[in-house]
Amino acid sequence: MSAEDLEQYESDLELQLYREYKDVVGIFTYAVETERRFYLCNAVDLKVRTEGGDVYYEVSMADAWVWDMYRPSRFVKSAKVLTFRDVSIEEIVHSDLEVPKDVAGNN
Repeated sequence: MSAEDLEQYESDLELQLYREYKDVVGIFTYAVETERRFYLCNAVDLKVRTEGGDVYYEVSMADAWVWDMYRPSRFVKSAKVLTFRDVSIEEIVHSDLEVPKDVAGNN
């Protein structure tokens, strides 16, 4: 496999992942971003932990989808992340994702 073939393969995987994300984002409540992954989930709990003077974060998620193009299955029942880095948790506003009825021609 040439470098060009590998780049095309990865581009195709990324496009498939983006399309899947657009299909599933509407069924989730939260978007969670860590230094290594991006998640969509319906329940999230963030705990700040200290141990030996170090501070780290424990993020527990339920009913989640993982942005990872190399995973065979991106849906997981639960996930737990431990990190020393920043964690971003945002509630997804679903009205922003929907096409307004008057624009779609469905008055």
